Parts: sequence; structure tokens; C-alpha cells
Amino acid sequence: MNGWNAGDREVRGVNVLGTLAHYPALAKAFCTFNAHVAGASTLTVRDREIVILRLSWLRRSEYEYGQHLILGRRAGLDDDELRRLEQGPDAAGWSPEDADLVRAVDELHALSRITRETWARLAQRYDQSQMLDLLFLVGCYDALALAINSLETPAEGDAATLLDDATRERMAKSRAAV
Repeated sequence: MNGWNAGDREVRGVNVLGTLAHYPALAKAFCTFNAHVAGASTLTVRDREIVILRLSWLRRSEYEYGQHLILGRRAGLDDDELRRLEQGPDAAGWSPEDADLVRAVDELHALSRITRETWARLAQRYDQSQMLDLLFLVGCYDALALAINSLETPAEGDAATLLDDATRERMAKSRAAV
């Protein structure tokens, strides 16, 4: 239980878990699903964080975005990549592979599907399990963002201080690049 002391800045996810605790059956099912897509997935940690950060940006989920800024940095994302995630797949500086990953999130967000063209390019990089993990990662974090936003779940620890007013304003104006 290291790091679970009151006021510890490293503690993350407690408010979401506390919310889910009001409905134990749902908490058990969701946490099982989330454990796979966020931890046991066939996607790399870096790719998962790109997906989660772009989706949380599009969903305007300050809680998710703040939490995953920390995790994204731990996964190796730098400040330039984090800024590009705000701008979308057409931002200058993405590798073609990363641009396609970000584009897939935008398409799922805006169209509820990945277009054939993007799918074909991703399928050159990812196997069938990875493609399914990508789809379900977006679905999991989309559902979580909807719940967090609707319930106005506040962030905790360091994540609570990472979004300044300028970032919140940019987030409020964001749109998928589809």
C-alpha cells in the first residue's frame, strides 16, 4: 500500500475507484476490463498512452488527461508529442505510424469506426490482437470519460494541478480531425 497515504501526490485513480465502489458489480466488471486494456494489452505502453491522451483530449476529460499526462511522460512521450496530441494527426512532426494511431482515435471519436484507409495502414503495423486491443482501449476510455465528465469526478494528486486555464480553454475548443 506504499503511496496510499493521505495527501500523497503520487496517488492516482482513487476518486474514480471511490465512485465505482458505490456499485460493486460494475466496479468488478469494469476493473477487470480496464486491467486488460490498460495493462495486459498487446499494444505498447507508449501507444496506449497516445490513444488515451488523444481520446481524453477529444472527450474533454480533464481528469483522464491529467492522469495520463503523468503516465504518458513515464511511457516516453515528450512535451512536443504531448502538444501534437492536442492538435491531432495532421500536426507537423508525427511519424506516419503515430499519425495513423492518432487518426484512428479521431475517426473512432467522430465516426464510431476506423476508415478502411486508416485500418489498412494500421494493419501493416499491428496484428489482429493489437487491432482489437486498440478498438477496445478506445471504447473503455471513452466510457470512462463519459462517466467521469458526467459525475464531475475531481482529479487527485499531481494530476489535479497539471491543467492550467489556457490548456482547459484549448481543450474546450478541440475537435477531431475528421
